[in-house]
Amino acid sequence: MATKGNATRARTEQTQFSSIGIDIGKDVFHIVGFDHDGKIALRRKIKRLALVETFDRLPRCIVGMEACLSAHFVSRTLRKMGFQPRIIPAKYTKPFVKGQKNDYNDAEGIAEAALRPNLKLVSEKTQDQLDLQALHRVRSRLVSRRTATINQIRAFLIEQGITVRTGAQALRKSLFAILQQREDEISPRMSSIIVGLYEDWLWLDERVESLTKEIDKIAAVEDNCRRLMSVPGIGPMISTAMVAAIGTGEAFGRGRDFGAWLGLVPRQFSTGGKPILGRISKRGSRYLRTLFVQAAHVILMRPHNWEKFSFGPWLQQASTRLHKNKLAAALANKLARIAWSILRNGKTFDTHRLAAASI
Repeated sequence: MATKGNATRARTEQTQFSSIGIDIGKDVFHIVGFDHDGKIALRRKIKRLALVETFDRLPRCIVGMEACLSAHFVSRTLRKMGFQPRIIPAKYTKPFVKGQKNDYNDAEGIAEAALRPNLKLVSEKTQDQLDLQALHRVRSRLVSRRTATINQIRAFLIEQGITVRTGAQALRKSLFAILQQREDEISPRMSSIIVGLYEDWLWLDERVESLTKEIDKIAAVEDNCRRLMSVPGIGPMISTAMVAAIGTGEAFGRGRDFGAWLGLVPRQFSTGGKPILGRISKRGSRYLRTLFVQAAHVILMRPHNWEKFSFGPWLQQASTRLHKNKLAAALANKLARIAWSILRNGKTFDTHRLAAASI
């Protein structure tokens, strides 16, 4: 049996592959490879730790994998070995999966999808990008936890018949005064619970502030971030999130494509040759899209500054015919396109001149 297995392995190593698909799992990978005749010439399950050893014996070719956890690590590892890795969005591999869903069929579908010439791929992220993305994800999660904690404190107070005016600072300033003044109405146990939640709130504030400072430091020294921050409304948060998401923007041919990827363009439904436009598509990164919309709202709150920007005349005209929410989405799209142009061309934003041809 060992001799037969060795012979099969030797034939596999001599086969020239057109593509190999990897179904990435937590502990094991399933691999399926096609030869140049379109036949399955490789079908194997390996341990995660055996990735380098296994592929080191295989001829260099295209290697496809779905965009998932550790896909960027696997892609970088295989690229260093001379392979041509392709990270494919999961929704684009599903049409190629035949038969029932299992790991081998998934790997086969990925291998077939990797051969398609016009398939949209996910850009491979560097370790610095992944680190920066992790900072944003942790900060976003902590901000959500802080909001949930504040809301829970308010809910417990309302159960005691106590309402506090809107705003986190209003609650912070009045909380202990309320607990003292309503000591007879609030039980000691409930008071202890609320104080414990307030301590959680303080800890979350410290963690969020610490991560924010770290992001600010990165933005201050990273060249691409510094260029992006020359755009009105874009600060350390948006600049670092954008660099973490798309690097230098080489995955997009133009700023319009980046705006579409963010989901800041209208949904289009065409029938009978007549296009119908709806609300924004909300595709792509929800986090980054939200940041751009927030930046747009900040600019819209200061109309006295519009004339300072190269897009000021457009903004003045658009504000007379668009609802404020539509205007914010349109401005967010314009900011995203300008940011992509700056990132791609390596230039800073000129307040008085907009390089319209590049976006």
